[in-house]
Amino acid sequence: MSSILEKEPPPLTSYIRQTPAELQQIISKTLRKDRRERYQSASEMLQALKHLRRNLELKGELERTTTAPSWLRWTRSPAVLVLVLLVLALALGLPFYRHRNVATSLPPEKSIAVLPLENLSDEKENAFFAAGIQDELLSDLSKIADLKVISRTSVMQYKSGIERNLKEIAQQLGVSNVVEGSVGRAGNQVRVSVQLIDARTDTHLWTEHYDRDVADVFAIQTEIAQQIADQLQARLSSAEKAAIAERPTADPVAYALYTQAKTIGDVDDWEGWEKSLNRKVELLEKATQRDPSFALAYCALAKTQCDLYSVTGPEWSSLHLELAKKAAQAALRVRPDLGEAHLELARYYFYTGIQTDSGDFDRARDELAIARRTLPNDSEAIFIAARIDRRQNRWDDSLANFRKASELDPRNPEIANFRRFAYLDMRRYKEFEQLITKDAASGTLQEPWTQLWLADLKLAEGDPVAAQSLLEQVPLDFSPIQVIWEIRVRAALYLRDYDAANRVVAAIPAKFVNRWFDGLVAVARGDKQKAQSIFLDARKRLAARWGTMVKDASARFPFDIPNFAKMSDSI
Repeated sequence: MSSILEKEPPPLTSYIRQTPAELQQIISKTLRKDRRERYQSASEMLQALKHLRRNLELKGELERTTTAPSWLRWTRSPAVLVLVLLVLALALGLPFYRHRNVATSLPPEKSIAVLPLENLSDEKENAFFAAGIQDELLSDLSKIADLKVISRTSVMQYKSGIERNLKEIAQQLGVSNVVEGSVGRAGNQVRVSVQLIDARTDTHLWTEHYDRDVADVFAIQTEIAQQIADQLQARLSSAEKAAIAERPTADPVAYALYTQAKTIGDVDDWEGWEKSLNRKVELLEKATQRDPSFALAYCALAKTQCDLYSVTGPEWSSLHLELAKKAAQAALRVRPDLGEAHLELARYYFYTGIQTDSGDFDRARDELAIARRTLPNDSEAIFIAARIDRRQNRWDDSLANFRKASELDPRNPEIANFRRFAYLDMRRYKEFEQLITKDAASGTLQEPWTQLWLADLKLAEGDPVAAQSLLEQVPLDFSPIQVIWEIRVRAALYLRDYDAANRVVAAIPAKFVNRWFDGLVAVARGDKQKAQSIFLDARKRLAARWGTMVKDASARFPFDIPNFAKMSDSI
């Protein structure tokens, strides 16, 4: 058991020198540490072996050999049958693996997290500069398919300038190695100090200091990424080397604006999202105005417009999506092969697919496939794929992709929430509760979110009394998002305590739509006439709001956007 958990089996070439690489891949897949990555049935593995055998026979025919090579005869021999049966017994028959906690599995050797770099200057501008170096270094490493690189959202929670327990951080992020360091700037001179640490043993694998001109900052980032890849013995393709060496822009001012925009949102601000996102748009637009060929700035602008789509009212949604599309297309005009640009176009098609219930989900999948070729560690691409799977009722694929996205971005609350929803939607309540318990223990999920999620679980299981007991532990003024109030209202309705439901509705902050909840209470009471009146009134209010906002938007944005002028007609 210890060997299974901690060691990798030697390759087949250790026993049979002329082993086909494809056979090695099949055997390796059966021996993966994570059960989800193995063949899920004996028939699935048998099909892979049959396919390999056909390929080998065809290859033999093409080479016009009269005698089958020794390794082909070996694949037909009784010995291979014994090997396959043993491997299947290991892969499919060990209950020890079946419910193994992900937190106890060993992280890959070639896994890494780039922690925020310490800014050695008190000037705010230099803080953005230090953040930019860390961001580009992380971006460079994430393009290497042979590495597992933790996404930005998760690593930004571990602030620089404070004492950090690297072993604990590595365990929380599921990596073996971490990068930390500092950045100091004086005028046009910059000093970057970086160290690569094996967090499991607290061993310094590599340390370097760079004293250069500010103009050489991109070259520094490239050197650091290549050195880290070399230290971890990661294989780099020629395309990956070229991607790492590429400079995002030649304009330092444009890059500074881009970096400043990227730092907005590193800290959650439930009340100020829209204001922060608009500030981000302003900075990114200035960056693209200074450098119209700054493709990554266009990509960041496209994502920000999609974020605005998510947090603003429905009257602005079509506008923000069209602006996102324009920005993504601008990036593609500059760099048709840029993975980030195809990712943002995929994001656009995903959201329009939600809006129109059209075939845009398939177009989003096509763009994601292009993006993944150069963005192997991008959790966003996998996350969007998971959400598309969910929309198209591919539940197992959806959950698998949510897990993959969580592995690359384990501290991302949005990915974590959707993963929890997937368990609830699939009625896998025991696994849902185990995940909540695990997240609460690791600090990924904090109170009172733990109680809220467990209350939602109890409602799904048909136990509103237990749900109400959990909700009583949550302060009534805790209301960052509307779903919290939905859980409260449903609990009261399931208990048939309609007066309590009305009290909850009355306490809902004005920023959330509450007429819908009024209507639900009326329906539950059996007062269909009142419910009809409430819903009609809500519809009229919404129609009036849309009409006013469309006129206002037309005045603010005089350019032509497809379908935007028709919004009021579509009410």
